[in-house]
Amino acid sequence: MPPGVTKTRNVGSLIENAEFRLTVDDLKVISEIMMQEAGIALSQAKASLIYSRLAKRIRKLGLSGFHDYCSLIQSSAGVDECKEMVAALTTNVTSFFREPHHFEHLRTKVLPQLIERAKAGERIRMWSAACSTGPEPYSMALTLLKEMPDASKYDIRILATDIDPNVLAVAASGIYEPALLEPVPEGMRRSWFKPLNDGTDRFQVKDELRRLIAFRHLNLIGNWPMKGKFWVIFCRNVVIYFDNQMQERVWSRFMPLLEDDAALYIGHSERVSGAAASCVVNDGVTVYKKSGGRSLK
Repeated sequence: MPPGVTKTRNVGSLIENAEFRLTVDDLKVISEIMMQEAGIALSQAKASLIYSRLAKRIRKLGLSGFHDYCSLIQSSAGVDECKEMVAALTTNVTSFFREPHHFEHLRTKVLPQLIERAKAGERIRMWSAACSTGPEPYSMALTLLKEMPDASKYDIRILATDIDPNVLAVAASGIYEPALLEPVPEGMRRSWFKPLNDGTDRFQVKDELRRLIAFRHLNLIGNWPMKGKFWVIFCRNVVIYFDNQMQERVWSRFMPLLEDDAALYIGHSERVSGAAASCVVNDGVTVYKKSGGRSLK
């Protein structure tokens, strides 16, 4: 910068008539940290979402606005708040049996052979890679239990991971409002959920269902500690928030963890891309099968 020239901040607010000013510079700081920490690309089009979710954090922390908030998350004192910001800006839209064709595919085309393998003593693992508050892995487990009610007696388990520890806590509790359970068939609700009996009308998953699932914190762009392979991976409506390079990287990281002929379920707006595309074949609507013998090129 030439001598005597002072860099000026863009102080115009992206949100009109708002309690706090959110500037282009503030948005840039937040976007860069989200990309670094979570691989999530946030454009200016997401300004309203960013404002609505982080204004709550600003009020809770007693800060004067986004400028102070950005100063905090860039400082050594803001490490914990960075985690809170990632959790706040992570989209957690979920429901039981969302995209029902995936669970029908799982039930009819995948589980029959997995049940045979489990009964023969094999280790069977499935993974919900962005489990949010839990409906996805519980739907996977319910689909399994419909076909194999005594599944917990065998070495067949579901790993459920998410970047947000707050939603993981909800998932691990297995406590849900009746409205969220409406997509669950009545027979399943009677068999695998129980009234909470705490003065509310909420329900909790029964122990036999919860025993099938292990909930763990995991950042999809961070380190993956898993060693064994999976027969089923659900990773739906997640990579759509990544840029193209990060999407290809995540798809490629899944490939060595998939057994030959294993199933990969993705979101309706997503497609497997990059080198990973050579390792899978289409097996239904947004369903891929790991092609035996193919490896990353």
